[in-house]
Amino acid sequence: QLQIEDSGGGSVHPGGSLRLSCEASGFSLDDYAVAWFRQAPGKGQQGISWISSGGGRTEYIKAVKGRFTISRDTAKNKVYLQMNGLKPEDTGVYHCAADRDPRGHWEHQWEYDFWGQGTQVTVSS
Repeated sequence: QLQIEDSGGGSVHPGGSLRLSCEASGFSLDDYAVAWFRQAPGKGQQGISWISSGGGRTEYIKAVKGRFTISRDTAKNKVYLQMNGLKPEDTGVYHCAADRDPRGHWEHQWEYDFWGQGTQVTVSS
């Protein structure tokens, strides 16, 4: 079995927090760069954060900078996305994606080799 699985989504009020998890099966996720994408209702995939293999470098889009933190737990073969100060515009289906050999722009979804099934995040009052 070679796959990654997303979890941790849910419904929160504005200002709330969630932690998403991306867990690999059948391979070491630490060997892959990992990005989180989200798809708002009626919209395409948007890359929101990225972490290098081994976790030495991270990237964020402006919309989530300072609110979201991407990190690794190598022992658990997981990547997390801690989301604080959630806003209604953060609502969408979140997917993690893994790239064995990063070469292009991390925001381009076609660069990735594995995709999680998606986990729903809803932020509403």
